[in-house]
Amino acid sequence: MLGQFNMDSEATSTCKKARAEATSVMGTDRLSSLPPEIKGDILSRLNVEEAVRTSTLSSTWRDVWTDMPVISLCDGNLARTKFVTLVDMVLLLHKGTIEEFDISGNKNYHDEFGRWMIMLSRKSPKSVIIKLNSGPRYKIPSCLFSIGDLEYLHLENCIISLPRAFQGFKSLTDLTLKIFSSTDKDIQNLISFCPALTDLILNSFEGINRLNIKAPKLDYLNVEGDFEDIKLDAPNLEVAFLSLDKAYQSVPIAHDKESYVKQSLGSLSVIETLTISGFFLKYLSKGCIHTKLPAVFTHLESIFLMICLWDQRQVLTACSLFQNAPNLKKLEMCSFPWSILGQDEDQVGIQGLDLQLQMDHLVTASVNYFGGLDFEVDFVAKLLSWAPALEELKIDWKGEKDCSMVLAKLLALPRASTRAKVIVTF
Repeated sequence: MLGQFNMDSEATSTCKKARAEATSVMGTDRLSSLPPEIKGDILSRLNVEEAVRTSTLSSTWRDVWTDMPVISLCDGNLARTKFVTLVDMVLLLHKGTIEEFDISGNKNYHDEFGRWMIMLSRKSPKSVIIKLNSGPRYKIPSCLFSIGDLEYLHLENCIISLPRAFQGFKSLTDLTLKIFSSTDKDIQNLISFCPALTDLILNSFEGINRLNIKAPKLDYLNVEGDFEDIKLDAPNLEVAFLSLDKAYQSVPIAHDKESYVKQSLGSLSVIETLTISGFFLKYLSKGCIHTKLPAVFTHLESIFLMICLWDQRQVLTACSLFQNAPNLKKLEMCSFPWSILGQDEDQVGIQGLDLQLQMDHLVTASVNYFGGLDFEVDFVAKLLSWAPALEELKIDWKGEKDCSMVLAKLLALPRASTRAKVIVTF
């Protein structure tokens, strides 16, 4: 009986093993028999390293990853040498068309960068994202500027120097440049040679003193950095974020007849949302301030301003914008932190100014970093008298003085709107 039991046990074990192997083979066969488009969809949900590993599943999976249209590479926790090998293998062995290429890393790849860009340019991708943020800036090689079908370009930590033979990116709609160096001429030509450009982001740059942006189809713009001058020619721009980092570049010039508001914003006839941050309002106020601009911002419904309310020229410049935005519905202001301003600032606010504005459509307004100073209270009083449709004015209190007297003064201010609520938060 014992011998019979052992034989039965061995037979059962053999059968289970055979069934397991058969199931494994059937599973592998099922995966292998999937249509190419299904395999491609599966791989598209994996990162490149995982996709490459599928080549070990079976012979039918060996080369599937080489046709992946989207390549996303990140060094993450990979050792530098392993990541270099991975990138080299992907760019060298990939057989199909690369629609999107995204590479990011926090290690130094300067020795390999030129080689990678040459191999990439031969694939003619439509979207390129390069975020290699370690070490000195990477000089973008001329081969990248020869990709004629490029539609999306995002570069960080780089040097932009256009080759003489640059013909432009005729299909490029989105351009993002961050932490980069270039020149006035190169950045101007890069933008103007992209006739289909709709979205432009320029952040944290060096070497550019005067920005000249001419983009007839541009509808979104984000500029943040150090520059001395900016000229915009973007008649279809709908959303703009403009920020200047340093105030010393915005010193008023005696007898300056130039209107910097007109130069920067005069062409924006369809602008809907405008954000002015940093010292950009200071820059706009340094020249001749016009109450009438060549373009009336009839579509402008939302404005954010970082403003020094004790600087009379900034207040006048802001009022010029309000006057030329008859349909403004939302206004948000950040009262500039007085502690970081120079002692020579003209602390007169709007006292003595006879400002009569009509902000008939303004519904909500807010003043952040409110210190409770007299010139801030004076401006709030004017704002309440200008807006007959105002429903809510929020004040974010950051003052150091006793707020009880200021609050009493604020709540007692006359209002053009019977529905206007003044809400103070601490």
